[in-house]
Amino acid sequence: MKLKYSVFGLGLMLVSVLTQAQTRLLTLEEAVATSLKNNYDIQLSRNDSTLAALNNSYANYAFLPRLNAGGAYIHNATNQRQELASGAKRGGDVKSNNLQASLNLDWTLFDGFKMFITKKRLGELVELGEIQIKAQVVTTVADVMRVYYDIVRQEQLQRAMDEQMQLSEERLKIAQYKFDIGTGAKPDVLQAQIDMNAQRSALLTQQSNIGNLKEQLNNLLAQPLNTQFSVADTTIAFNTHLTLDSVQTGLTASNPDLLLAKQNLVLADLTLQQRRAERFPTIEFNSAYNFNRTRNQTVVNEITQPLLNQNKGLNYGVTATIPLFNGLENRRLTKAAQLDIDYQRLQYDRNLAQLNTNIVTSYRNYDLYKRTLALEEENIKLVRENLFIARERYRLGISTFIEMREAQINLAEATNRLIQARFNTKVSEIELMRLKGDIIK
Repeated sequence: MKLKYSVFGLGLMLVSVLTQAQTRLLTLEEAVATSLKNNYDIQLSRNDSTLAALNNSYANYAFLPRLNAGGAYIHNATNQRQELASGAKRGGDVKSNNLQASLNLDWTLFDGFKMFITKKRLGELVELGEIQIKAQVVTTVADVMRVYYDIVRQEQLQRAMDEQMQLSEERLKIAQYKFDIGTGAKPDVLQAQIDMNAQRSALLTQQSNIGNLKEQLNNLLAQPLNTQFSVADTTIAFNTHLTLDSVQTGLTASNPDLLLAKQNLVLADLTLQQRRAERFPTIEFNSAYNFNRTRNQTVVNEITQPLLNQNKGLNYGVTATIPLFNGLENRRLTKAAQLDIDYQRLQYDRNLAQLNTNIVTSYRNYDLYKRTLALEEENIKLVRENLFIARERYRLGISTFIEMREAQINLAEATNRLIQARFNTKVSEIELMRLKGDIIK
């Protein structure tokens, strides 16, 4: 039985070593850089921003005149009959060819400054796209960091389980030895074997949990799901010097959600200006060059029907369109635009209030986890010292199997709490940086 568990532990170590030898080490910096390059959500945000920039780049053409050309060639074949007042009758087949060509120019000179407002609005849409990219980047990087450090946490738990298996194996050896020499009981041996089996099962489950987290990280990095890697970090480093004031300082200029709300308010105001501009007259310059030539192959009346009729010429002028009444549609749209401004302003105020609440709550959690971590760091020293004493006492036959097992359980629980406290502190730090909006520079 002892040989069986030793082989099992050795097998797990060999599998771990061989797996790491065949996979690459992934640092947090590499994971973040890969997500910024490959993540699908970030790419979609960039595409939207690129489209807005494209529309804005062509907006200047709205200030230029519109020039259109047209042309037509028409062949006519008709049968014509005429009866004159004198009683004379004429008739016959009439064939003609008609050639038409035109060049038209229209140029909006004034539309209540709507064209300028539209150009400005397109520029603000470009800015909105840039903010949306930043918002998606902040969200994605925070997700990558959480999953990355969760893998680190789970691997720390796995190493703690390995340590527990070694302790259980040692406890089994001692219990078996005492039973063999007649100073121990069979239930102690059986309980040690039961604990070993439970830890073996938990270790297999833990390895599955780590595999699932790595698949999540592969998805965030837009890598194939079967991409093999090992995280380079074995410990979790965190900033324990964050203050509430440092997080709240400059919040309105860095938080993506607030920036988006502010930009939507700017766009709503420009929409209102567009609606108001529609009340003004529109003045356009129009010009056209026309060419028309009709050639009749045969005519019925030589006086009224020439063999050739040709016209060409240039005309130009200015037209003004004054909106008088359109069923109060412009009034409705103007009121709707004003309501949208009020809505966007309320949305901004709500987001600001919610953000301040989230920051205070997150900082309170961050401070709690820091203090909890300090306690657990101190407690783990006491637990290990207690385990060492219990193990030596059990080895010497001074204490019982139950005391040794209880000390081992205390170590497992204290180690799990310590690992969880470190992870909670890091996650709360990541959340504070995400809320501030400067998780990545």
